[in-house]
Parts: sequence; C-alpha cells; structure tokens
Amino acid sequence: MTFSLHPEAEEEFEAAVAWYEEREAGLGLDFATEIREAIRLAQSMPLAWPEMEENIRRVLVHRFPYGVLYSPDGDRLYILAVMHLRRKPDYWRERLAGRE
Repeated sequence: MTFSLHPEAEEEFEAAVAWYEEREAGLGLDFATEIREAIRLAQSMPLAWPEMEENIRRVLVHRFPYGVLYSPDGDRLYILAVMHLRRKPDYWRERLAGRE
C-alpha cells in the first residue's frame, strides 16, 4: 500500500521534526521514526484505527503527543495531518475540501 501526504501535513511533519531536533540532538529523528511507524501500521491495517469522521481515521504515535490522520482509498493512504493532539483538534477539517 502506498501513501501520499497533503502538502500541509508534510510541512507540519517537517516542522515538528525540526522542533524536536532543536530541543535535543537525535530527538527529531526519533520523532520521524515514530511517525513512519504509525504510517506503516496504518498501511498494514488501514481499517483498524478509529474513525474521526467518515473515511478519516487516526493512528496514534508512541512517545510523542501526535496522531496521523489518514483516509484509506483502495491500495493508497492519503495522509491529511500529522497533528499534535493537544492543539486545535479540528484544524485539519479544512483540508477535506482539497483532497486529491
């Protein structure tokens, strides 16, 4: 199963990696690894994670207060957000209109 990221999801992922790396060397890499593992889990079991909205699911990230919101579509996942769980919980909804 392949995946693609909404452009803003890619930006927030990169910004979070940089933020954690500034806090401690190697922490950004740890964060990136955890995000990739969450995406891998979503790819292997796309319907196993709770629905946030119709056809939008969220897999939680270990060690960090983040979740990956995605939409399964056949053999592809569309990542809508790499979201911090304690900030603006519904900000990603505006991205639904721009889905590819």
